[in-house]
Amino acid sequence: MLQIDVLGGLVIRRDGTALPLPASRKARALLAYLLLTGKSQHRDHLCDLLWDLPDDPRGALRSALSKLRPLLNDADNQRLEADRERVRFNPLQTECDFLRLASQLKQQTPMSAEALAEARAALDQPLLAGLDLPNQGKFQSWLTAMRADAEALRLQLSPDFVPAASPPMESGRLHLARQRIGFCTTPDDARIAYARIGQGPVLIKAANWLSHLEHDWDSPIWSPLLQELARDRCLIRYDERGNGMSDWNVAALGFDSFVSDLECVVAASGEARFPLLGISQGVAVAIEYAARHPERVSHLVLWGGYAAGWRVDGDADLRAEREAIITLVGQGWGREDPIYRQIFSRAFLPSANAEELAGFDAFQRLTTSPANAVQFLNAFADIDVRHRLADVRCPTLVMHARGDKRVPVEQSARIAAGIAGAEFVTLATDNHLLLGREPASALFVAHVREFLGGAAGL
Repeated sequence: MLQIDVLGGLVIRRDGTALPLPASRKARALLAYLLLTGKSQHRDHLCDLLWDLPDDPRGALRSALSKLRPLLNDADNQRLEADRERVRFNPLQTECDFLRLASQLKQQTPMSAEALAEARAALDQPLLAGLDLPNQGKFQSWLTAMRADAEALRLQLSPDFVPAASPPMESGRLHLARQRIGFCTTPDDARIAYARIGQGPVLIKAANWLSHLEHDWDSPIWSPLLQELARDRCLIRYDERGNGMSDWNVAALGFDSFVSDLECVVAASGEARFPLLGISQGVAVAIEYAARHPERVSHLVLWGGYAAGWRVDGDADLRAEREAIITLVGQGWGREDPIYRQIFSRAFLPSANAEELAGFDAFQRLTTSPANAVQFLNAFADIDVRHRLADVRCPTLVMHARGDKRVPVEQSARIAAGIAGAEFVTLATDNHLLLGREPASALFVAHVREFLGGAAGL
């Protein structure tokens, strides 16, 4: 039996005896990542996660695996599975303290007073203490998100904890198991990750701030919406360059490249004609794409968007405020203290509870780097597709939150006025991004379904 503890420092015991760990911190980090993600991982992803050029990432990965095999495998259990493409930790005869507690709390397994005290004491320790890799941004972001999960479990064991009410839904992880992820390469050599999930007529969603094809399914913001959209359609979506599973280090990160990413994904999908969904700054990307390719877009659905960024259309006070925020993001995005990222969390989700805000904050840090966050905000500020509105020829539904604090509802009203025949709908919420538990979210999906109707093949 192998016991792996991750609460506190990483400790491995075989039949109760502690085993010496590899001296390499990255080898230990690799084990922790494989154990806690619980999935088969592509070698390229692991190299990108833990090693940098000009070193030899694949050679370093092979070396780390060679250090872990004698530690994890034995005559009866080959736990570390690796082929030329993928690596996986198979938890044969293995128990992990954090995963066991997470399972018990999820299943609401009754715990004795003694077991409850032990669980609290375990969760009072930091997850994977001493395993930080400050120079490996993607791993460090994942570790931060995992520590947020551990903190959420610790709070659940507090006598004062009251769970947030939420509607029953199919597990996001169940959907994650069904989605198919692929990659395409743009003309400027950026690798873009895209996913296809669900059956039926296709709906393509333009990317927006911020996304991650896998972690979206754990998000109380994105998971309910994605589940509903994929219930009766084949949903195709992607992580735009600079975030998620797409390339983070790219030559260009601006509006034209965002449109190029969408063009690349459409080409890779093989779809000739389809409805297109844009959310937030994805609205401008969808408008530009529809104007460039009228033969491809059958219907356009837009939520919470704007045709001109704040540097183009904002007053002096707004421009000064947003420039200051960009400075704060550059200084504080990567810090453990969430105060800088919560500038966005609270503006995007003023009606969210503490758990939802904490989850969105951790999600944002997980999906992009501080430098890219600043580049994104600068690119969004300079967007201007006002001159393209008259070139959109397809049926268009424009929707917006009436109390949106991030993007005023007037922005969508201008879009609807500029697109011939566009429908305009407002929903009773102040959230820029919809929470799955709020009535406005169900109304949004209902409007989309009604508008698209028999849109397949149009």
